[in-house]
Amino acid sequence: MTALNNPAGGEFCAAELIAILAKAVGFLFGALLLGQFVSRPMFKFASMLRGKGLLVITGLALCFLFAWAANVVGLAPIVGAFAAGLILEKVQYRELAGRDGYHELEEAIEPIAALLVPIFFVEMGIHVDLRSFIDPAMLGLGAALTVAAIIGKQVCSFGVLDKSVDRLSVGLGMIPRGEVGLIFAAIGLQLKIGSERVVDDHTYSALVAMVMITTMVTPPLLKWSLTRRNHAAQE
Repeated sequence: MTALNNPAGGEFCAAELIAILAKAVGFLFGALLLGQFVSRPMFKFASMLRGKGLLVITGLALCFLFAWAANVVGLAPIVGAFAAGLILEKVQYRELAGRDGYHELEEAIEPIAALLVPIFFVEMGIHVDLRSFIDPAMLGLGAALTVAAIIGKQVCSFGVLDKSVDRLSVGLGMIPRGEVGLIFAAIGLQLKIGSERVVDDHTYSALVAMVMITTMVTPPLLKWSLTRRNHAAQE
């Protein structure tokens, strides 16, 4: 869904959807292959400058650059931002991080996150129609999405081939949908196929409910799974 970016609300045919999917996959592979040739010179140039905050500025500039590139080719900006996150390596910004007194880029952007993250969640919540929570159909859809999210991650955990790794814990750890799921839902709320929105108000509310439930149930389930494994190892 995040690969789609059609503000005009035109209709999509199967061929167009396949083309968009191919474009998204191609963009990600291209970003991973060519991104190093962009990110390394950017951080190298920034390290030559004498100033504070260059780590944050360069990291955000790279993120915005890839988001813009994704938008130019017709993809959602989050695809570009995601690609930027994949190509960032500590070795690229180690000098800048040390100069600013940080170990990781995540530490440097914490003040920005502290300001923007609450605003993001408030904005996502504003789009929720509270009246939909008394609709049995919405509640059923939310429950079905939650069950699918939980079972689906357990199925994916079978891809872990290392027998020393607890597959149950891996599957439980993948359950939360978090902010990415909310971004998916918000894009679908704005995207139209013909005159119809891809995600209507009731579906959006169900998706938000699924995100909330999966986020809240994961910590206790994961704690139980890890505790169970530790007890089994001690025995």
